[in-house]
Amino acid sequence: MIAKLAYGADFLKRDVVAGLTVAAISLPQGMAYALLAGVDPRYGLYSAIVVTLVASIFGSSSHLINGPTSAIALVVFAALSHFDPDQRVEAAEAMFLLAVMVGSIQVLIAVFRLGDLTRYISESVILGFMAAASLVLAIGQISNALGVRSKGTGDQHILYRLWLTLTEGDPVSAKAIGVSAATLALAVVLRQVVRRCRLPQFDMFASLVLVAGVAFLLGWTVPGADGKSALRVAGAVPSSLPAFHIPDIKLNWITDLASDSVAIAFLGLLEALAIAKSIANQTKQPLDYNRQCLAEGLANFTGGFFQSLPGSGSLSRSAINHQAGAATKFSGIITAALVAVAVLLFAPLSRYVPTAALAALLLLTAYRLFDLHRIKYTLRATWVDAGAFIVTAISGIAFGLDLAILIGVGVSILLFVPRAAKLKASELILDEQNVVRERLKGEPANQAFIIYDLEGELFFGAAPDLNRHLTLVEHKAKARKISHVLLRLKRVRHPDVVSLEIFEHFLRQSETEGIKVWLSGLQPDLLQAFDRLGFQHWYPADRLFPSRYDDNSSTIDAVNRIRRELPAPEHDAAPHQALSYQA
Repeated sequence: MIAKLAYGADFLKRDVVAGLTVAAISLPQGMAYALLAGVDPRYGLYSAIVVTLVASIFGSSSHLINGPTSAIALVVFAALSHFDPDQRVEAAEAMFLLAVMVGSIQVLIAVFRLGDLTRYISESVILGFMAAASLVLAIGQISNALGVRSKGTGDQHILYRLWLTLTEGDPVSAKAIGVSAATLALAVVLRQVVRRCRLPQFDMFASLVLVAGVAFLLGWTVPGADGKSALRVAGAVPSSLPAFHIPDIKLNWITDLASDSVAIAFLGLLEALAIAKSIANQTKQPLDYNRQCLAEGLANFTGGFFQSLPGSGSLSRSAINHQAGAATKFSGIITAALVAVAVLLFAPLSRYVPTAALAALLLLTAYRLFDLHRIKYTLRATWVDAGAFIVTAISGIAFGLDLAILIGVGVSILLFVPRAAKLKASELILDEQNVVRERLKGEPANQAFIIYDLEGELFFGAAPDLNRHLTLVEHKAKARKISHVLLRLKRVRHPDVVSLEIFEHFLRQSETEGIKVWLSGLQPDLLQAFDRLGFQHWYPADRLFPSRYDDNSSTIDAVNRIRRELPAPEHDAAPHQALSYQA
């Protein structure tokens, strides 16, 4: 057992540097993602404090940074779309309630230890969702980048709202376009400088500060005599920390937010676990998936009582945290503390941040979310992966991101079950060299006994295949007038009531037909199921050969036992020769 390293000055230095770096990008992202969700920017910053802090304390990953994310913000926007723009207070209260609902679902998933089930969600589904999310994110920010107000209502399709905005909206602002273009160019250039010089990734934060500063000096974000500025701004964030607040609870809100809360809960867990696993593959850190699910749930549940935007694991901030040299989860705690200090000291300055600049950063985020290389790879890999990606991506555009993730999960299940239900069977032979191996096409079969190898999941979905394979074995035994059949069960897993009934019927039927069935490679779960069902009262124990130290020994033991049962002329090989097994 590897001893845990003591937390010392070196670890503290690494965590502080990483925390400072991540905090620098958490500030603009927190405000931008709140804007993306259609709520006050402060709620994004509060999420970068509360959700980040709680998840870092209770999480399993040493490098995962939680908080507001673009994907979650987009689904929150869809969930709150039935509120009119003037109902900002009601929308905020509904968002707090949504966070509590999301956290409750995620905590229940952890309590019932269902976190491992998230690995059955296809990567193609996640990729399809992220592709749709990036497109929706970009479409939603076009109006801000052009300096015009969005037209239409939240109940209308996002493409139709874009059409109304472009055709019936306000005149395009040249100043807003200039700010957007300048922010994009500056962010791209600074990212190259950061990478080339191996500096902390401050590019987004620096771009926002520089552009906002220039816009302020030009007077574009300073209110005139009429109280309006030339550019729309993000809005003032109060210089105070999030306070405890019990969300308003309305039954119609719970009904309206139910499907969205499930979608966000699953999406949040998939997002967080995928990022944590990706980093853990590099660091070799063992992860406790259920513990991480619990941390996600506690973070969102707590955040709902502290006016926070629901969150999850952030790909960009987690990657930066890892690349900046973070040693432990303490870097996430430092990040949350630094964001809190920044809110107290600099929050009033947010009133001078142009929404066009935030929109530019979100457009850049959308571009980086759209992983064209992986999309091409997925579409070329298999038709199953291509289908899952296309269905999820189209669903995200056509029906909304909240339904897309649920449709994607359904597609994953529909694609997984048929593939998991494939039970393979192959005939083995004992060749002239006394080797037990798979029978090749055209080779003569053993005449004294039949050996069959089964491989796959023994659950109800595989029942038709299991029944078909066992019926084929019985027919072959009758056709060859063979009275001994050996089934190798080393690679069958997770038997259920349906498969056990089929086995019992086959064993009893074979006995009445004068065929002795021998079972080798039996795993503990199958043996225990036989014992619970009373097989020992009617099935001879000497025909059971439990799995031992390798794949071959129990099968070889069974073959030797069968050979001793056969008359000497019926042996397929000389009895004095040693047997071996070839997979």
